[in-house]
Amino acid sequence: MTNNIHEECGVFGIYSDRTANVAGTVYLGLYALQHRGQEACGIAVCDDGVFSSKKGEGLVSEVFDENTIKSLGEGNIAVGHVRYSTTGGGGLNNIQPLTIRHIKGNLALAHNGNLVNAEELRRGFELSGAIFHSTSDTEAIAYEIVSERLKSSSTEEAVSKIMSKLKGAYSCVLMTATKLIAFRDPNGFRPLVMGKRNDGAYIIASESAAIKAAGGELVRDIMPGEIAVIDKSGVRSIRTNTCGKGSLCVFEYIYFARPDSVIDGASVHHARLRAGQYLAKDSAVAADVVIGVPDSGLDAAMGYAKESGIPYGIGFVKNKYIGRSFILPEQHSREDAVNIKLSVIKETVNGKRVVLVDDSIVRGTTCARIVQLLREAGAKEVHMRVSSPPFRHSCYFGTDIDSEDDLIACRYDNTEDIARVIGADSLAYLSIEATSEIAEDCRLGICNGCFSGKYPIEITKAPQKNKFEQKIHR
Repeated sequence: MTNNIHEECGVFGIYSDRTANVAGTVYLGLYALQHRGQEACGIAVCDDGVFSSKKGEGLVSEVFDENTIKSLGEGNIAVGHVRYSTTGGGGLNNIQPLTIRHIKGNLALAHNGNLVNAEELRRGFELSGAIFHSTSDTEAIAYEIVSERLKSSSTEEAVSKIMSKLKGAYSCVLMTATKLIAFRDPNGFRPLVMGKRNDGAYIIASESAAIKAAGGELVRDIMPGEIAVIDKSGVRSIRTNTCGKGSLCVFEYIYFARPDSVIDGASVHHARLRAGQYLAKDSAVAADVVIGVPDSGLDAAMGYAKESGIPYGIGFVKNKYIGRSFILPEQHSREDAVNIKLSVIKETVNGKRVVLVDDSIVRGTTCARIVQLLREAGAKEVHMRVSSPPFRHSCYFGTDIDSEDDLIACRYDNTEDIARVIGADSLAYLSIEATSEIAEDCRLGICNGCFSGKYPIEITKAPQKNKFEQKIHR
């Protein structure tokens, strides 16, 4: 991934009809979702209505160990979250699951996505005297649920009533004293799936790969606008807010999701292969080897090689042991950090014309350094192929593309200029039209607004990342 587009978050929940080590299951699920967020993580457990939780900054393996999991105790419901902040900065108060104690009982909420009207919702509550403890939009969702719960007969009824007020992307798991509730925005911007284990436990997760890691099998996707309620009576579905075909973020297929996940009926791995095949059809070039940038560029590189007939090769070794605590000994640039993260296999590229496939180019600085590494390893030519269109627009639904100022595709008018800047002999992107074709089995429509500038919902005021911190500190 070149250069620093971040995943947003991953959510996970489990409901069992018996008391068990549900925290351990959530740990496994979060571990499988670690790619969706590396800033922080948390787990909350319900044991007969009593909540316990643990949250911390860092990777799942850094925050939780065997003793920490044991300290959460046993229960029959649990939810978890891995975080990359799209709205709200760091700090313990912003780490999820967000736990709320109110007159109707306890709840814990984990949210993946980004609301475009969070500031408006938050202001309404603050004017009525509410005090917010975090600077994330998730707390605005929780306040809406609690406020409506006071007037409703059940939590799921409250969720159903507030969904029309929430604008933007939200795939959520919500734990009460007796229920696990999953709900997804009517556009279905972010994925949400349901699974089941042989012991009868139900699982909700951002991706099917996490269900498998927790010992379950995929049952189905949560539909856009659907509320799924899991309790002692089984599973119930509320579809009052379902409408239309939805608009899943196409970047889930290009980069966010694990390749072994199936999202809304389509294999992520297969979608990336098809992206590479489209690239080979539309932008063929004479070359000796095709290589991919680990990790999400590898599948597209395989697809390019298959379609073009050019041999596929392993071009890089990735250092998989660099966690969020990795610190360079001095002040280095992002380009220098590439030397630590990636190492070129010289035998693959030396003296050869190389097709280099990656999932995207953002600012271009890291991409330029990778091209330079290939040159230093003896590559005769480097032809860059990108399995997504150029980033030209902001994303308002959870992807960390907050400003167009630094996007290389906004600073240069054509691909020839960008190729020159990054040092490649040629450059080609996936077409915007192909983004609607790569996930051929997807049951939903797609959102490609960050490429096309056309969004499924109206954006009247562009929300800013960390907007609430800006209000506090200005």
